[in-house]
Amino acid sequence: MLAVRLVETPLGRMAVTAGGRGVVRLVLPGQAEAPAEVASRRVGAADPAAEAVAERAARELAEYTAGRRRTFTVGVCLDGLSAFQRTVSRALRRVPYGRTVTYGDLARRAGRPGAARAVGQALARNPVPILVPCHRVVSADGPGGFGAGAAMKRRLLALEAAALRTGLEPFDARREPMTRSDGA
Repeated sequence: MLAVRLVETPLGRMAVTAGGRGVVRLVLPGQAEAPAEVASRRVGAADPAAEAVAERAARELAEYTAGRRRTFTVGVCLDGLSAFQRTVSRALRRVPYGRTVTYGDLARRAGRPGAARAVGQALARNPVPILVPCHRVVSADGPGGFGAGAAMKRRLLALEAAALRTGLEPFDARREPMTRSDGA
């Protein structure tokens, strides 16, 4: 059974859905399906491994939105994506915090030069925005699309730029081990 966590952040409420192998879905404020709707569909007890992943994701997202985390250690499960979508996701996860690439640049990084439009379609199906940072992809002539809306995309990019400007020390997972959700 999957685990769901609602995460209150400065950007608004998010909903994390996780299985034992990683986060399978992240719903942001502004997306068609509201985070509270996701949480209301939860039925039964979740697997302890899924609960631990969901708890870790919630903590890392809270740190990210506070400007204290630049990379994520929580796993993502992209089983429902095509091979091309997974390739694009892997290439996108290598785009550094606070940087942007164009759809064309990402297509080249994914080994498919000339497939910028296909990259955009793959990103539109990204089930875990922020964790697979599709907000860092812009069009050659503007910000480009984003499932949670252009305003949220601008806020995410501004958050990363501000954290880089202030020189905040990024979160170091080695100094704070993962806590378990069962209280142990």
